[in-house]
Amino acid sequence: MKLATRVNSYLRIDGYNLDKTFADFEAAGMTYVDLNYPEHIEGITPDEIKVLLSKHDLKLNGVALRFREEFNNGELGNADFQIAEKALQLCKDAADYCRLAGGKIVTIWLGFDGFDYSFQINYRKVWDQLVSAYQAICDYAPDLKISIEYKPYEERAYAFVDSMGVTGMLLQDINRDNIGVTLDYCHMLMKHENPAFAADIFGSRGQLYGIHANDGYGVADDGLMIGTSSPFKTLELLYYLKKHQFDGVIYFDTFPVIEPAVEEAEMNVQMIHYMDYLIDHIGLEEIQSVIDKNDAILASKLMLQFFKGVAKAKGVDYGKL
Repeated sequence: MKLATRVNSYLRIDGYNLDKTFADFEAAGMTYVDLNYPEHIEGITPDEIKVLLSKHDLKLNGVALRFREEFNNGELGNADFQIAEKALQLCKDAADYCRLAGGKIVTIWLGFDGFDYSFQINYRKVWDQLVSAYQAICDYAPDLKISIEYKPYEERAYAFVDSMGVTGMLLQDINRDNIGVTLDYCHMLMKHENPAFAADIFGSRGQLYGIHANDGYGVADDGLMIGTSSPFKTLELLYYLKKHQFDGVIYFDTFPVIEPAVEEAEMNVQMIHYMDYLIDHIGLEEIQSVIDKNDAILASKLMLQFFKGVAKAKGVDYGKL
């Protein structure tokens, strides 16, 4: 299992830099790193990042765009053409850095492309602008995976790319082989989506490039430790990742504030490995057989079996459980 966790959870600790952060990643069982571009790499060359990663037996998964300052009224879809072009250039620069540092994925979350008021934006113009920009990025970096991360709101009241449906429509219009999606668990809960639904659809199409694993209560981007508030939804998500042979990185996008970052990451690792263990013991075929029966009682019995653990998981008679 390829695992990564949030760099900013560590950099907030006094005295921490990327070197100390990567040392803790290694100790917690992480194997990959995602870096925010440009905030995490300012003043650090791609070669220097490669040396630092190698020192701690880590690999770069990719870079995630972070738009600041002049982009607070929109990034790739900004009504000001010059600002939109700056955002596009930042994406191209991120792709160049990602490639040179050994990464494979450029993740783009457009936190400011959206609106707060009716009559504020030209929806069709923004749509066409985003499609054109994503096509330009895909064509600029055909050797990399370009991944769209959606979120229903925050930073704007309404995000433009807000859901699996809108993202799926965008993928269709962009029409490039190297465009896909990164699913953030909390973002999907905020949209009242079932994370497994999106994982099944995008996974079956080969368009699932990344997973941001966390948990929450569906109102805000809570960033809680995985499996702590909606464990069955997490188990179902992991089932579909295994079903579609997802080989990407699972990134713990959790936000320890009171909790110590090291121990919090270690709990995420323990939880995901145990959940993976439960799924393997019950078996993909047996889980699929329950799903295929389209029976809520049998589904509930399957969830009860997850609760009970794995001692007699295989061959369970769901009619007698």
